[in-house]
Amino acid sequence: MNQALADIILVIHALFIAFVVIGLALIVSGGLRRWPWVKNFWFRLAHLLAIGLVTAEVWLGRVCPLTIWENRLRDGAEGTAYPAGFIQYWLNRLIYCDLPPWVFQLAYTLFAILVVLAWVLVRPRSPWRNHHRTEREHAAS
Repeated sequence: MNQALADIILVIHALFIAFVVIGLALIVSGGLRRWPWVKNFWFRLAHLLAIGLVTAEVWLGRVCPLTIWENRLRDGAEGTAYPAGFIQYWLNRLIYCDLPPWVFQLAYTLFAILVVLAWVLVRPRSPWRNHHRTEREHAAS
């Protein structure tokens, strides 16, 4: 059971990373192609907070909670460790690199700067501005 839960956390971790990385690519390309959905405030806020959390963790010297939970579950899985299933093996190889901490700190910080730059260049729509405009339109009619 612990092994299966650890695998689920690994997949969630990979999806989180995909959201951050692919999200930025979609925001930039969507901004260039004028896709309206990339200006969705809540999507953009979630994206900004996701990379902000990761960057804060690395600057504070914290380990990602998903990594901690996965490792604890794997330790409790009767000594079951890698190598394991095909998907688990490759997701693990993609997510966990054996590099010095400063490399991650630099990479996450630069990526966070790109996300903030995308926020400025491809401005999200304010959810409150549309709400107030609707109220004014109702008051005028």
